[in-house]
Amino acid sequence: APNYDETTTEPTVLPAPFPNLLVNGSSGIAVGMATNVPPHNLGEVIEGVIWSIEHPEASAAEKFLNLMRIVPGPDFPTGGIIVGRQGIAQAYKTGRGTITIRAKTEIETSKKGDRVAIVVNEIPYQVNKARLIEKIADLVRAKTIEGISDLRDESDRDGMRIVIELRRGELPDIVLNNLYKHTPLQSSFGIILLAIVGGRPRVLSLAEAIDEFVAFRREVVQRRTEFDLRKAEARAHILEGLKIALDHLDAVIALIRASKSPAEAREGLMAQFGLSQIQAQAILDMQLQRLTGLERQKIQDELVEVLQTIERLRAILASDALLMEIVVSELRAIRDRFADERRTEIIDANGEFRIEDLIAEEDMAITVTNTGYIKRTAITAYRNQRRGGKGRIGMRFKEEDFVAQLFIASTHDYIMIFSDRGRAYWLKVHEIPDVGPDGRGRALPNLVSMLPDEKIAALLAVREWEADKFVFMGTRKGVVKKTALTAFSNPRAGGIIAMGVA
Repeated sequence: APNYDETTTEPTVLPAPFPNLLVNGSSGIAVGMATNVPPHNLGEVIEGVIWSIEHPEASAAEKFLNLMRIVPGPDFPTGGIIVGRQGIAQAYKTGRGTITIRAKTEIETSKKGDRVAIVVNEIPYQVNKARLIEKIADLVRAKTIEGISDLRDESDRDGMRIVIELRRGELPDIVLNNLYKHTPLQSSFGIILLAIVGGRPRVLSLAEAIDEFVAFRREVVQRRTEFDLRKAEARAHILEGLKIALDHLDAVIALIRASKSPAEAREGLMAQFGLSQIQAQAILDMQLQRLTGLERQKIQDELVEVLQTIERLRAILASDALLMEIVVSELRAIRDRFADERRTEIIDANGEFRIEDLIAEEDMAITVTNTGYIKRTAITAYRNQRRGGKGRIGMRFKEEDFVAQLFIASTHDYIMIFSDRGRAYWLKVHEIPDVGPDGRGRALPNLVSMLPDEKIAALLAVREWEADKFVFMGTRKGVVKKTALTAFSNPRAGGIIAMGVA
């Protein structure tokens, strides 16, 4: 498209290899329309894009639930804590929503134990540290916030550290809540997922934004492949002309020597050997060193290689599946190279719904194999059969593998996994992959952080952590142990030691 004064042209689309708008975010206003896209974690966004590509037939509800699981929320470079998921869900579903961001703090006690300080390690996105400290100092002087005796900025190259020292006897939780209320230690971020689509501004849901990016990458890869194909075909055309010249070398040399001008030689080559003007010119431009045996073999080898490239490029253009495989492989390469850990933590707000509230409750058949593959299948996928029925395949696995455990659990249940080393892990049923009745499932170490060579000993479905129930464990040597179920109510990513095993 022409630029502002039509002196040059500019590209209508830029071939961004990853969803730059979602990853880096954007903020701006023009002609009365504002956009405010928060930054996201690169690895999570790419995983969401890959899931959308691999599940093109998924319904809108399935897309929303799975993308909420894969991309749980924005990930700000300054870290901090997002309080509540309702605003995130609304923004991802409608394109507009408001989230609450809170600073990450910790309570420190002096060595003597008589002083307590609130230490701020991370502040909300787009909050200026100097202005934040100035705001707190002004509120202390105005006695809007009481109980603070000192305020220091101890930030250095190792990270941020704002120390808010409290007076003796002050409760840090009360002071911290006042800081959240009156200062930018807790602030809101209004999400507006507005982008230019087809030359027009549009507010997009998360799924729509990802779908637009997928369509864009498909077009980029297709046009790039078409360009490479044209380039390869042009090179093959020249190489075929050079090969004809090498096959009739003596006649070509005699014709060129007998010609009075390059134009006459070119016309003679075209007439005698049926060459195009481009091929004839390439023969005239060929250096004498290309006539050696080694150089002649190089031309033949290059022609074979170019023809294979042409065949591969034509196959890509003829198959949408191959085209999308390239898109996915390029996304995975970027993820493997640049993805990092999430910086912003997301916590539930008081009285706020959890991710389970977005998922319909239904019974699932949980299948676990001897080698540790697990999957879930909706009970409704199995229908009643009468006498003489052939049944249906419930799971496919390798010859040396077999189904070790099969039980029923709700999508809102927890699955407690006990290993042969006495460790316990947690997994929500809705996080177990649903790969269909005949799917193999996924290896448990990919879902929970099990130790190397650790094996499953038992699994237990739990709905609520009831105080009057217990978990009874026993070893092969006859050692037994009873533990209250409530002792397992605080899940940890790395599991906990449920029983010491010698």
